[in-house]
Amino acid sequence: MIDDGTGLFTIGELARSTGLTVRTIRYWSDEGVLTPVTRSAGGYRLYDAESAARLELIRTLRELGLGLADVRRVLAGERTVAEVAAAHVTALDAQIGSLKVTRAVLSSVARRGSTAEEMTLMNRLARLSAAERKRLLDDFTAEIFDGLDTADPDIRTRLRFAAADLPDDPAPEQVDAWVELAELIQDPEFRVLMRTMVEFNAADRGPDVPAGTSLWFMSRLVHLGGEALRQGVAPGDPAAEELLRDLLGDADRAAVLDRLTAASNVRVARYRHLSAIVNGVGSQPSYDEEFSWVVAALRAHQGR
Repeated sequence: MIDDGTGLFTIGELARSTGLTVRTIRYWSDEGVLTPVTRSAGGYRLYDAESAARLELIRTLRELGLGLADVRRVLAGERTVAEVAAAHVTALDAQIGSLKVTRAVLSSVARRGSTAEEMTLMNRLARLSAAERKRLLDDFTAEIFDGLDTADPDIRTRLRFAAADLPDDPAPEQVDAWVELAELIQDPEFRVLMRTMVEFNAADRGPDVPAGTSLWFMSRLVHLGGEALRQGVAPGDPAAEELLRDLLGDADRAAVLDRLTAASNVRVARYRHLSAIVNGVGSQPSYDEEFSWVVAALRAHQGR
């Protein structure tokens, strides 16, 4: 406090009392967030006790990461501290999410020894906004289901869940899986394959067939293959024909074979595997052996 009975402070005295630098206080003063009360005869800025309290508030808000524009609004009474804090929390959440993705991408690059081109692609796909990722998934499901109104709705639900979004705090392996999954669902050939599966389902299903029936049928095929393997029944054995007849009856076996071949395609299996990783549910059974047995049996007994 200057010794003239006014109770005012120079910038130097204010700096010593608060621990801030003269340069910082002068800058905040120049920016209009700490206006001097008056000036001395020599033109020096002078501040009072209220200025010192205001300075402490400015310092606190700045240490919490608020910009000078927000500080100015709080001091002017245009926004409350609570309102600014809430907005800042939202911004920090976005920054934290971005940092988590950066960490996961860099960890994946370091682990895989990725090239610059691979790193660029990985970073670009991983950093798609939540809205962009949703559009990507919506476009995929819309294309493969377009016009196929009789397709089992449970199939749509499962495919939409399988094409999972990247978590907020992804592990490096989830970034790897999401990048590959994002490339896969944008591949025109894969979309044709997936649409073929849905077309088969829509053609088989009448308007009165309950939802989930096609999933039940696939589970029955898996059960059939599993039972045959456990019993040691070879696909070409007469016993295999009996098992197929019990399940399929008079159904067109060539049509069933076409549908099963599409559903057990290696790229479809990869899609399921990647989705499980992104969803964080671990490796899911593929039933490759069971499907392979059924396919082999259908081929061996086709036309019977």
